[in-house]
Amino acid sequence: MIRAATPENMPSTEFDISDLQQAAGKASGLLKVLANPDRLMLLCQMTQGEFSVAELEALTGIRQPTLSQQLTVLREEEMVHTRREGKQIFYSIASKEAMAVMQVLYELYCGGKGSRKGRAK
Repeated sequence: MIRAATPENMPSTEFDISDLQQAAGKASGLLKVLANPDRLMLLCQMTQGEFSVAELEALTGIRQPTLSQQLTVLREEEMVHTRREGKQIFYSIASKEAMAVMQVLYELYCGGKGSRKGRAK
């Protein structure tokens, strides 16, 4: 049961407005990057470890050039690490914030106790 926030049940911590604005900007930026289904699927796969571009294509069904475009966004936003081995490039999650959000999304939508998988909508 979710209770409405009231002065009685709110934490008494006061926030510096500029710190709060900066944090909100960072959170908003992360959520904007995550607001794309292809990028969500890619990051979801990468929560399991490092994958080559070919593996990500096979696992997600995202085809070129869309795959390259979305991986570029994730690189530019510093959400992923890349590692080159010969001609192959491997990707893994670099952002601890992105990993934390992906873990929560996994629990909510993919398999944890709170999973909506199999539930009526």
